Amino acid sequence: MTTTNEPQAPQKEEFRLTGRHVLAILVSVFGVIFCVNAYMIWRAVGSHPGTVTESSYRDSQHFNTEIAAGRAQAERAWKVTAHADRNPDGRVHLALEALDAEGKPLSGVTFKARLEHPANRGLDKHTALAPVDAGGHFEAWVGDVSAGKWTLVVEGDGEGGRLFLSNTAIMLH
Repeated sequence: MTTTNEPQAPQKEEFRLTGRHVLAILVSVFGVIFCVNAYMIWRAVGSHPGTVTESSYRDSQHFNTEIAAGRAQAERAWKVTAHADRNPDGRVHLALEALDAEGKPLSGVTFKARLEHPANRGLDKHTALAPVDAGGHFEAWVGDVSAGKWTLVVEGDGEGGRLFLSNTAIMLH
């Protein structure tokens, strides 16, 4: 028997997946999922207050009145067109033309407009539309409006209350 003094290469241990490894993997994966979900919830709650109406019950009590007002508005057959343009400085020019069913300018009606932000009611802008001429043209300027999707709400009021209502989704560039 001969012995040699050659150094032996260290033998590599074969990797064994143990219960501790599995536990660490599971805790890491679910920890990342938990952190991402917490961040998404925080962003969602912070960006949208969630309140569309203060009382859906109270709003439901006026449903039939709103249906009747919509039918009366359709019977009047007014031709009301609104247009909104945003300037680079953030000001929005609102222009409105209001004609009756025969194409004559509306009289005795005051118009107001509201730009509603889709996610943050605190950014909504309210304005009254001023008559420009006797031809049924109205306009207003609204300042500090960011680009993006908005809802343009136009209301026309007369002696009998609200006579016209329009909600239009618009894109301001």
